[in-house]
Amino acid sequence: MKIGLIGLSNSGKTTIMNALAKTDAEVTPYANTNTEPNVAIVNVGDERIERLSQMYQPKKTTYATIEILDFIGFSSENADSKFIQTIKRSDALAHVVRNFNDGLLGEPNPLRDVRVIDSELILSDMIIVENRLDRIATNKKRGIKSNDSGLEESILQRIHAHLNENKPISDLPINADEKRIINGFQFLTQKPLFIILNSEEDCFGKNGELIAEIETVHAVIEFAGKFEMELSRLGDPEEINLFMEDIGIEVSARNRLTQFAYDILGYTSFFTVGKDEVRAWTIHKGETAVDAAMAIHSDLARGFIRAECFSYDDLMTVGSEAEVKKNGKYRLEGKDYIVNDGDILSIRFNV
Repeated sequence: MKIGLIGLSNSGKTTIMNALAKTDAEVTPYANTNTEPNVAIVNVGDERIERLSQMYQPKKTTYATIEILDFIGFSSENADSKFIQTIKRSDALAHVVRNFNDGLLGEPNPLRDVRVIDSELILSDMIIVENRLDRIATNKKRGIKSNDSGLEESILQRIHAHLNENKPISDLPINADEKRIINGFQFLTQKPLFIILNSEEDCFGKNGELIAEIETVHAVIEFAGKFEMELSRLGDPEEINLFMEDIGIEVSARNRLTQFAYDILGYTSFFTVGKDEVRAWTIHKGETAVDAAMAIHSDLARGFIRAECFSYDDLMTVGSEAEVKKNGKYRLEGKDYIVNDGDILSIRFNV
């Protein structure tokens, strides 16, 4: 999963990335013109894999990960095709919104900034749609048609009208055939988007009305970005916990963000266990045992026979795999089995 951090200049995107990933990317008050993002890999915080690792004592423990892409400030001036193409690498977008006083920009105005970026994303998609509709019209004049050209023109016209009402594509009902037609465009307003409210330390946790207003449009999570970046650089866990208690932070920035992202984006985790490796895997909620097998390796999906399955909760309740089997909690599941969060799977296959 790739989450792109977007926002206006000096909103604290790089500060948030440093807090999440314990990186040391340069934080600067000046505009950055480099279109290539800072990149960091963040382990998905999950105490279940820690307990599984303690139980199985594997040679290797592998967490699920999220790739964080930290882009330069979004504006009409830098929203050229190259910049937009870099943002399209993201599976989801996290809009970092400034909620702290800035020496260059002054007092924050989070609601305005949310509207500004929403408008920029809509404008970006509008330009793509209009350019493609112009090309379709030119091809029609030349007598050039494809099997999908009529459907493509129809859905793009619907999208254009929708964007013209200042609405994101994610709000537009689109059927499977239409999705197939437009997937290649990677429209920005079709991607999942949530807000990271980047608050200064003194007002963190005191923005209920503001958050409620933002939530009428987007899901939102609050960070004290600068404070949590400094916190991530401390080495003593006890010291970290004391500082977190002082400001009212119960869970680390990394764990809060990864859990929030999983919930908002509809992801779930399953596990594979053994003496060689204990590993967490990520799939979408509602996906099947075959999808889980594909996440591990395409050969497992191609030669899928059965999935040996039991739940993490049952394992923790009875204490061992042997007891899971003894209590009738060990199952064989077929291709259509819907994987539940916390399932422990072993795929039987033959290629």
